[in-house]
Amino acid sequence: MAETTAIGPPLSRNHHMARVVSLKGLGGEVKKVEGFNAKLAVILTNVVGSMACAYVFCLIALASLPAVITQTGWIPKTTFPSWLINVSLIALVAWVAQTFLQLVLLSVIMVGQGVQGAASDARAINTYNDTVAILDRLDVRTEGGLKDIMDRLDELKAAAKG
Repeated sequence: MAETTAIGPPLSRNHHMARVVSLKGLGGEVKKVEGFNAKLAVILTNVVGSMACAYVFCLIALASLPAVITQTGWIPKTTFPSWLINVSLIALVAWVAQTFLQLVLLSVIMVGQGVQGAASDARAINTYNDTVAILDRLDVRTEGGLKDIMDRLDELKAAAKG
């Protein structure tokens, strides 16, 4: 049995993967923004930023590797099926990777990050305002906070002495 530390139980080595691969919080993120374009940008930013999408992109990149290797002459063409070493596969993967993924997703991800940044700024402002209100209530010199309680205690002490 693993020990529990002062900050909580130890994390398993795969703990980070549940949060990275899972898109469970996506619905909450989408509800925070308004407008079709903003919602789509947040969805695509979260999906493209996941490890699952990284695996898909890796498979797309590796799809043309046999064709490239056989075209260089390093491995005989009979090693791979003919459809996998077709030159048109190299062109298709290059188009998907260079044209679609880079040109289209780049701008969508930038918009999504802008939307998420604005939401983060709004949360930070709300947290700051809440903190100021709490500190104001805790200040012994502020009317309506601890000052009223301290004044009442002073009145009770004076009444008990007198």
